Amino acid sequence: MKRLTEFSDLADPTFSQAVIDWQKIHGRHALPWQNTTDAYRIWLSEIMLQQTQVAAVLGYYARFLERFPDVMTLADAPAEDVMAHWAGLGYYTRARNLHACAKRVAQEYGGVFPGDPALLADLPGIGRSTAAAIAAFSGGFRAAIMDGNVKRVFARVFGIDQYPGEKRVEEALWRRADALLPETGIESYTQGLMDLGATLCTRSRPACERCPLQQRCIAYATGRTEELPIRKPKKTVPEKHTQMLVILDQGQVLLHQRVASGIWGGLVSLPEVNGHLAMADMAPADEAMLRAAAPFGTVEEMQPLLPLVHVFTHYKLHIQPYRVALGARRAVPPGYAWHDMATIEQAALPSPVKKLLAQLALPTLFS
Repeated sequence: MKRLTEFSDLADPTFSQAVIDWQKIHGRHALPWQNTTDAYRIWLSEIMLQQTQVAAVLGYYARFLERFPDVMTLADAPAEDVMAHWAGLGYYTRARNLHACAKRVAQEYGGVFPGDPALLADLPGIGRSTAAAIAAFSGGFRAAIMDGNVKRVFARVFGIDQYPGEKRVEEALWRRADALLPETGIESYTQGLMDLGATLCTRSRPACERCPLQQRCIAYATGRTEELPIRKPKKTVPEKHTQMLVILDQGQVLLHQRVASGIWGGLVSLPEVNGHLAMADMAPADEAMLRAAAPFGTVEEMQPLLPLVHVFTHYKLHIQPYRVALGARRAVPPGYAWHDMATIEQAALPSPVKKLLAQLALPTLFS
């Protein structure tokens, strides 16, 4: 069986090109930390901008640079001086990490920030996304960012109706972000994603009419821009998990008729593996999914899709769908039938399954 690291449909050069073209004309170009490849200035701005608006950072950035014009000066400065110049900006762990990071860059790298995002991410206060931004802007390194603005853009454009901060969802967003990286123009692309989230795809009242991604945006198409991204859940409810098979072949999907009673009673749905189990009871899924798919045909490809979540009145269900491509069908057992994807919205599907299959049925919109 052929296994793919990612499904090829995650990659879409038209997405990155739309962002790049928009940024070159409509993006921000005059911020004080732009138009430079100085990793120190870029790093400083990225740290200050964590959880802080641009307007609040501008004055602090200028004053900080005046006192600490380079990383060696910052590394040699007393901690009290550094904290004094940060006072009022908030989130003071950032300032302590900033100072510790400067010391390490001075001691380990001779005052020159490393160009590799993996090395940058190992420094105090620099996570994966910040490291990617520094590497992209200072050296043109192709690496994906995933800050709050980008999560909001991705959640809306790709219709992610689950909290982006959840580990499984965030990992899936990172996979998509990596797949969408352009071959060239990484600086404009990275800045463009930031600018879109900060100026157009804002939390409230986004300017969808001016967005270059409007035509492919699921949230816009379904009237859910105010709903997405999903906010962090507040209420604690029991959580369960299930896996579903999305078996696609010749423009059709395999569906299962559920029994009349119980959850989703009488509806048709995707074949499930293991049922709705408590999270702690879930076993490793790969081999189980292969065994579950094998009776329906020869499995050529299998890959997990973005996870879904559905909240019932008494528990929250985490759904991990697996997309399966068959090389040859076998006769389906009673209770199963093939349905045309072109008319899938007419089927009596549970709402999360309907959303998932609607996306797969409309690749030009939901790519």
